[in-house]
Amino acid sequence: MNIKSLLLGSAAALAAVSGAHAADAIVAAEPEPLEYVRICDAYGAGYFFIPGTETCLKIGGKVRTEGEWYNAYNRVSRQGTLWHTRAELNVDTATDTEYGPLKTETIVRWDWNDGGSTSTNLLWSYISLGGFTVGKKDSQYNLYMGYAGDVINDDVIYDGPYELNQLTYEYDAGNGFSAVISLEDSNSASDSTTYDGAWEQSRSNHYAPNVVGGLGFKSGAWGFKVVGGYDSIVEEGAVKARIDADFGFLTAFLMGGYNTDGKKLNQYAGSNQDISACTAPNGTVNGSKCGWGDWAVWGGVGVPINEKLKWNLQLAYTDSKIFEATTNLKFNPVKNLLVEPELTYVHYDYAKDDTVSGILRFERNF
Repeated sequence: MNIKSLLLGSAAALAAVSGAHAADAIVAAEPEPLEYVRICDAYGAGYFFIPGTETCLKIGGKVRTEGEWYNAYNRVSRQGTLWHTRAELNVDTATDTEYGPLKTETIVRWDWNDGGSTSTNLLWSYISLGGFTVGKKDSQYNLYMGYAGDVINDDVIYDGPYELNQLTYEYDAGNGFSAVISLEDSNSASDSTTYDGAWEQSRSNHYAPNVVGGLGFKSGAWGFKVVGGYDSIVEEGAVKARIDADFGFLTAFLMGGYNTDGKKLNQYAGSNQDISACTAPNGTVNGSKCGWGDWAVWGGVGVPINEKLKWNLQLAYTDSKIFEATTNLKFNPVKNLLVEPELTYVHYDYAKDDTVSGILRFERNF
């Protein structure tokens, strides 16, 4: 072999090696398979699977802004017009298990009022499985029974507590019969602050829960429910009974409540009113006059005028002679947008006074 042949052979070998390396350098890796978001329709609209899991997620919320003229809960508040804006974020999850759906619901709320800073509130946050619920939400005294009318100022006459921790079991027989039992936070505190609605002093290191129980039956257009609540701090309670009717062209309800001691307020027969509601013209204060007394009654109707407009009316009266009437119009010009003007009249017999207040609300849900 001569030198020429050796050089030519070496050059060919180098070219082959270089070609192999060049080919290796431009070979693209196989792309990873894409995992698209999958719709999860087992739990209703809006849910989707979290990628890589069997857990379904739903995100929603609302933005609300409203002007309020005077205050239906405070007869001496003459602040004129107050503008209030709110944002809420809802995060719900659901996973199928051998015991039924394992669910969570969390609602975070931000509020801003004229001249004030923004406040943040963990409104609801709870876990549910197989009929059991544990965590924070409104009292079953309200949730199971239903709120007092389709109006903004539905609890001018107090109908029960909101936003508390609870351990609840709800039973649905599937034939119209249902029942609920709930152990609820008494809102006891380490100091002597009062809790909403009852105007009674919390007891330090009070560990006994409040208790709520209820029964209900629904058949066709008619529904009936009764619920009772026991306040372990005041050691009194209240019972409410309610009849609902839905005829399509009109919905109506009638609800009555009985306080076990009309001279006391408790968490289930309390008051949302400012103390001025139970202050007589001579300055005498009687706290029970802000509440039900021995009993309270609520009633209301809702009339769909067309697919975008509904009219509502709610009336309420107490043994302590507080009368309330609220009416509104709910207008949905487009889907998920609400325009709601409302007017409320309240008469306080003990204070010998009355108030008229109004709200204009704009709300977008998503």
